[in-house]
Amino acid sequence: MSLAISTGRMTIMPPLAKGRVVGVSFAFLLALPAAAVGASDCRQASAVYADRDGAYELRFTPIDSEAAAASNRFTLKVLKTSIELDGYVMPSDDPERAVGILMFKCPGGDVTGADLDACTIWQGTVYGANAKGEIDNLQPEAAAAADSVFLPGLGPSIRQSQIWGNDKASVAPWDVLAFKECAK
Repeated sequence: MSLAISTGRMTIMPPLAKGRVVGVSFAFLLALPAAAVGASDCRQASAVYADRDGAYELRFTPIDSEAAAASNRFTLKVLKTSIELDGYVMPSDDPERAVGILMFKCPGGDVTGADLDACTIWQGTVYGANAKGEIDNLQPEAAAAADSVFLPGLGPSIRQSQIWGNDKASVAPWDVLAFKECAK
């Protein structure tokens, strides 16, 4: 017998219906992707995020260097285009913040501040949020992945940048990107 909680009455399911419910539930579980991993089961260095419109993908990749000044490295892909931006997160002091920078086609080698300014699309604090909505600085790459990543002002910065326009980015992302998957 099963209990109908909302009404408090008992209902009896025929034996065949019971089997179908279990069979359907089991089939549903088998249909789930094998890699269905939550943010807490993934390192920040392997986390992948998406905007709500499905136009952008933010993918963290490991730095794997204790000597690096950055605490995280990521790319932001404008889906349905060939545009991919490079990003870094660095810790700062007074006040303690995770400061991010997102760049497009920066020159390599010895560059000037003017060179970096010309290729910088967005710069600001990077926040991570957990499933409860609690916001904190984005944690280093070895920590558990945030459920959401918040880059304040990202959308307006992209609209005012060199990557905006025909055959380029045409949808401004929301500043919050949700955990999508854990990269292998």
